Amino acid sequence: MGRLEGKVAIITGAAKGLGEADARMFAKEGATVILTDVDQENGERVASEIGEAAEFHVQDVSKESSWEKLVGDVVNKHGKLDILVNNAGVVAPGTIETQTEDEYRFVMAVSADATFFGCKHAVKAMKETGGGSIINMASIASVQGEPIVVAYAAAKGAVESMSRSIAVHCANNGYNIRCNSVHPAGILTPMVENIGADLVGRDDLRPNSEGPAPSQLGEPDDIANTVLFLASDESKFINGAAIRVDNAKSVVEGVV
Repeated sequence: MGRLEGKVAIITGAAKGLGEADARMFAKEGATVILTDVDQENGERVASEIGEAAEFHVQDVSKESSWEKLVGDVVNKHGKLDILVNNAGVVAPGTIETQTEDEYRFVMAVSADATFFGCKHAVKAMKETGGGSIINMASIASVQGEPIVVAYAAAKGAVESMSRSIAVHCANNGYNIRCNSVHPAGILTPMVENIGADLVGRDDLRPNSEGPAPSQLGEPDDIANTVLFLASDESKFINGAAIRVDNAKSVVEGVV
């Protein structure tokens, strides 16, 4: 029996990268997985490859109306929502001096706003059907200085503090809904490849079989394994936590 047997999960940003890894792992562990993304072609491909346990929905996560419809459709079809993974996010390089207003608002909308709307409608559904687990994707950018991605750092800081607020609210009201944030370091995903092609190509930074050094990139399954644990009942006593999955990168002197 799988670790998520019989559970229904929504994973945003699931057409590639971390969301795709989560979706594949969840399905292997028995969950029904609803993948969402704006990338319809890749989203449908991933859902098709996973098989009957998966379905894909086009979704603009920055719009509350899209969340209201998605969660309503999922509950109507499957009877409940057990897990939400707010994974969708974007990054636009820029410092406090160079980041534009459009870049700032776009990054905040896809990361912070979307997480707020997703949690709002997930809590509404979960509290009616016995509870659930919400996992919000943050970053070590919310716990250490990241000067070249100031909007991204701000958005992930909002995600981290929002997650704690939601966890306490649900606990105080007896909803049996847990909410935790996950804070990866650099992971070998299309997003990282797009903003750091010069780094991704360096052999000393790529994952290897000898075990990672703090400076190296991680792999999507390094994060998916943590998300799986938080989604499962194995983590029933973990609530309001900010879990760093970074091989000590955020606490090693001189590592940037």
